[in-house]
Amino acid sequence: MDIHIHDDPAALGRAAGREAAAALRAAVAARGSATYVVATGASQFETLATLTAEDVPWEKITIFHLDEYAGLSDTHPASFRRYLRERLLERLTRPPAAFHGIDASRDAAAECQRLAALVPAGAFDVATIGIGENGHLAFNDPPADFDILAPYIVVRLDEACRQQQVGEGWFAGLAEVPTEAISMGVRRILATNLIVCSVPDSRKAAAVRDAIVGPLSCDCPASILRTHPALSLHLDRPAAALLPPG
Repeated sequence: MDIHIHDDPAALGRAAGREAAAALRAAVAARGSATYVVATGASQFETLATLTAEDVPWEKITIFHLDEYAGLSDTHPASFRRYLRERLLERLTRPPAAFHGIDASRDAAAECQRLAALVPAGAFDVATIGIGENGHLAFNDPPADFDILAPYIVVRLDEACRQQQVGEGWFAGLAEVPTEAISMGVRRILATNLIVCSVPDSRKAAAVRDAIVGPLSCDCPASILRTHPALSLHLDRPAAALLPPG
């Protein structure tokens, strides 16, 4: 695990976005194409702003959507499909080779099966992800299933996860937040050559501490990232505040 601590979210996002862009360019140069898994949420604002401004051969890159609320319209302000349309796809100077979004209007189980048929047989090249306040990865809330093999699964969202969405301003109240989501499974996320994880804000400090120095446990899903051979963790100083010295 490479841990990078930055002065503020803007510096974090610049470093993470440039690292992801460089890795995507290298993958395309090596094999002629690349695959990219993209997360959403407030933690990814600066990272995606930098990534979309970089010179990346998107026409040779296939993009996979990490997670989405089940049953939520793509016109809703909290829709991750809307987020990716506005903060990624519409900012690219060239369209990607393909974008495999999660269609939350479909039956969730059927959508998981459709997406599973699209993922590569081998590893993804790059993923940009975050860590939730409750330590979740994508929408794999604690206790997360570290063993499930399905690439995409239907998950039940816990109250802490749903409350985070309210706190970040995506929903007016807890009752509005969906209780289920479609998420890439933990093992499929880990099957990525380089994971660039962006985690700003003091709200994430306890989760960051537990992920890095706490037990390896499904009760802190992000702790599984310690097993990945190429994880680049970008924190701002508030997010790193509870880490031990050194």
